[in-house]
Amino acid sequence: MKEKKALSAQEILEKYDKENQFRTQLGKWAWVVTLLGVSLTLFHLYTGYFGTLPSQKQGAVHLGTALGIIFLLYPAKKEWMRTQKKVPWYDVLLAFTAMYVTYHKIFFFDSILQSRISGYSPIDIFISILGVLLVLEATRRTVGLPIVIVASVAILYAIFGKYIPTQILSHPGFTVDRIAPNLWYRESGVFGTPIQISAKFIYLFLFFGVMLVNTPIGKFFNDLALSLTGRFTGGTAKTAVIASALQGTVSGSSVGNTVATGSFTIPMMKKAGFKPEFAGATEAAASTGGQIMPPMMGAAAFIMMEYLGVNYATIMLAALIPAILYFTGIFIGVHFEAKKLKILGLPKSQLPVFKDLVLKNGYMIVPLLVIIVTIMSGFTPQRAALYGILSAFLVSFVRKDSRFNLQRVVYVLEQGGRVALPVIAAVATAGIIAGVVSLTGLGAKFAAGIIAMANGYLILALIFTMIACIILGMGLPTTANYVVTATIAAPALINEFGVAPLAAHMFVFYFGIVADITPPVCLAAYAGAGIAKANPFKTGVTAVKLAIAAFIVPYIFIYNPILVFVDVTILKLIFSVATALIGMVGVSSAVIGYFIRNSRAWERLIMFGAGLMLIIPEWTSSLLGLALMVLIWFIQKRRPEAEAEEITKVVPA
Repeated sequence: MKEKKALSAQEILEKYDKENQFRTQLGKWAWVVTLLGVSLTLFHLYTGYFGTLPSQKQGAVHLGTALGIIFLLYPAKKEWMRTQKKVPWYDVLLAFTAMYVTYHKIFFFDSILQSRISGYSPIDIFISILGVLLVLEATRRTVGLPIVIVASVAILYAIFGKYIPTQILSHPGFTVDRIAPNLWYRESGVFGTPIQISAKFIYLFLFFGVMLVNTPIGKFFNDLALSLTGRFTGGTAKTAVIASALQGTVSGSSVGNTVATGSFTIPMMKKAGFKPEFAGATEAAASTGGQIMPPMMGAAAFIMMEYLGVNYATIMLAALIPAILYFTGIFIGVHFEAKKLKILGLPKSQLPVFKDLVLKNGYMIVPLLVIIVTIMSGFTPQRAALYGILSAFLVSFVRKDSRFNLQRVVYVLEQGGRVALPVIAAVATAGIIAGVVSLTGLGAKFAAGIIAMANGYLILALIFTMIACIILGMGLPTTANYVVTATIAAPALINEFGVAPLAAHMFVFYFGIVADITPPVCLAAYAGAGIAKANPFKTGVTAVKLAIAAFIVPYIFIYNPILVFVDVTILKLIFSVATALIGMVGVSSAVIGYFIRNSRAWERLIMFGAGLMLIIPEWTSSLLGLALMVLIWFIQKRRPEAEAEEITKVVPA
């Protein structure tokens, strides 16, 4: 039975997570993939400790080796994943060609730098065109077609911009001879900030996650969450929220977290009495929050650090309160749903004992504590990741079943390379888009368009930016989405509307993430629905309802950035967090349709408004919101239970 469940989980990953659609039979090229994967990880460990190469050389090794592995590992079509018995000759050719055109930057580093002044040779131009095309193809295989379409449209825009009739978007246009070298050889294109940050920080943190995943920490998190919440009302759903939040501290993959945790929690929720759509949605919404949960946030957080010129500790602090509000909203939502359906907790006899868990497996969180302490102490993310990796390796020897022998070390080193492939491809293609934006001045044109449509109103500019982020997020992974929106949308909010830079970047970061649960394209919700055997669209809609905080909180910290630790004082912070948490109770109650009794439609509207008033960190609105919530409490308290039961037949959930 266990084998069937594992296979089902793997099939769901292969269906909804592009990075899991790799070949299962590599033939004689398996050892080459292992060698390249191990070498790439060792390279990053070495340069992480002894110092990185010049950014262009570091990026070339990073991207070139990844491209080689991608063409050997990922077939041109998903259907060939299991049917091909070996790597075809043309993919071998593409792999070594991709490695050469990228390593070419290292072999001829000085002459390429000189060519920026004297002009690029025909061979340099040919290699740059080939390099861009190979990056796009590698990205299509590992990430998907939508991001490639966006990048291709960007390139076409750079070439044919002069033919666009709209004056605000038109530009003189550039030749391919100008565009390709600009994207391939300069710091504003493929080898720009995103790939540099990936080569310097992101890879090491991804490898740290691989180290932890290859220990029993996932089971420890699940058991810990179950021991903490399992006995309470709706305990199985609350377990899913806590387990996903804990899993999010080591992994930033929405779909991966949904499948990893959901294989354990979703069947429990269904057995307890939750509807399949609600069970899948709870797991998807909670797992999506992993990308905003410090310390191991999504890869975009490291790029944000570089864009803003701040340390990673600042990004972690900025994400902390919004993350707490996000998970609190989901937690309260599942509580109200459980009260509404009268779903109780599990018997104490079926739950793990918290004290025994901590005494037996508590050591597993030591690497996470090392990461947090080193970052907060002022160490670079690079050094913090190295210390985290070392501590993860050392604590594996505490128990015999988790120890790293030589075979396991080689496996984990190779997995480090494999896990990073989609991120490397995504940031390289995002670099193409950012390069076009820089070359054509599209960022300034987009800002002018937002200002014109918003007519000077910040709220309209925020709504337009949110819509752009969600639409882009339907096809772009979070990291690429953030790079694009941080390049074209965030500057408009900062420069034209005076929004705090950290708040503006967190805004676009947030809405890029929630695209994973926003219909019609909501891959995390689809994965949760696959495990729950539920309707995917209904699961996505329910996930949006549960994750309502993610659609509200960003607007609040734009207008009052104290929630992201900008201009913060202790008293203001305590007040803002306390009222926001109470406000999430009101909003979640309104969305679910239950407070202390089933709510009428007008009560839900009042509760929603009261919740919003409390989330806004201002005394007058917070007191009014609290008064309205107390009023609804008294009204529902006086309502007979039988009358409350009748409301569920009239008011939709």
